[in-house]
This record gives sequence, structure tokens and C-alpha cells, in this order.
Amino acid sequence: MSKSHVNAAGDDVDVELVAQARKGNQNAFEQLVYRHQSAVHRAALSAVGSPADADDVAQDAFLLAYQRLKSFRGEATFKTWMLTITWNQAINHRRKSGRWWKRFVSVDADEGLPFESLHFASTSGTPEDLAAHGQLRDEIRQAIRALPQTLRDTLLLAQSGDYTYDEIGAMVKARTGTIKWRVSEARRLIRERLAARGYK
Repeated sequence: MSKSHVNAAGDDVDVELVAQARKGNQNAFEQLVYRHQSAVHRAALSAVGSPADADDVAQDAFLLAYQRLKSFRGEATFKTWMLTITWNQAINHRRKSGRWWKRFVSVDADEGLPFESLHFASTSGTPEDLAAHGQLRDEIRQAIRALPQTLRDTLLLAQSGDYTYDEIGAMVKARTGTIKWRVSEARRLIRERLAARGYK
């Protein structure tokens, strides 16, 4: 079964759950939360950086979605609608906290920016290589931090692997083509910075 068929089946389930939730079925909305909580949390984390803050944003986003459920018209998938609410809540939280610029960008294997996508993943197990690898990780963190905010946000969302370019576009209110350009430009700037520091 292709990914598109899986997504379509998932969308159909969401449509039914939304219909039930609108009728007052709280269990149906809880199932929607369960189905999308990971994607929602990762979107919030991409914006606010702190897991605790991301938890708060996700909770607020689901509460707001529940309150606005009757306004969901199905023009986009429920996931896209939910992610758009989440992103708006996260940006508001970031502005209010005034701490977004301090956030620590993780580039661990399961979160942030995989090394493979930047073509700088060549390490063996010697202490020297591992030390060099740690230095590279620090350089990548700094390179991501140095990106303009729009590029950084888009790159982190894209590299999470949870969202399509269309979904990211809906979240940040930009066209799909713009999202693709931002990701490409962010990667180019990171490679350029790393190359200037001797990582070829």
C-alpha cells in the first residue's frame, strides 16, 4: 500500500472522528489527539525549542482546536488544520516569552537535522574521529542558529520528517514552492558555513 493510500485512509478516519466529536463525543476528539499529538508536539518544538514549552503549546493548540471544531470546514485535512493552529500558538508563545533566540537546536539522530542530509557524515570509531564528529555537531548547531528565522523554522519542520511541504506551507503561510526554496537555501547556507570552517 502506498503512502498516499495510507494518508487517504487516515484522512477518512479523521473525517469520521471530527463528525463524532462535533456531536459531543469526547472520546472521538481524544482519538484525534492521540493520532496527531506527536506531529503537533514536534511542530511546537520546532518553534519554541523547549520540550516543556512545546507541551504547553500543544495543550493550548488542542484546546483551541476543540473550541473551534465547528468552524473546521474540511478544506484542508484535519492534520493540516491542527498543525496550522499549533504553529500560530507556538509563534505567539515565542513572541510572548522573548526567549526563542536562546533555544538550543538539537541535531541528534532522532531530532533536528540529520547529518546525512548535509553530506558531512563520515566518522569512524577512533577517539580522534569521535572528537571531530562532536566538533562537527557543534558547528552544525551554530550554523542552524545563524540562519534567518524563516529559513531555520522551515528547515527544522522539513527535517523532522513529520510534515509534507504542503503542510509546512499551511503552517507558516507560504506557498509550497517557497517552502522548497527555503529548505534548499538553508541547506546551502549551512554547507557554505561548514565548508568555510574546513568541512568538505
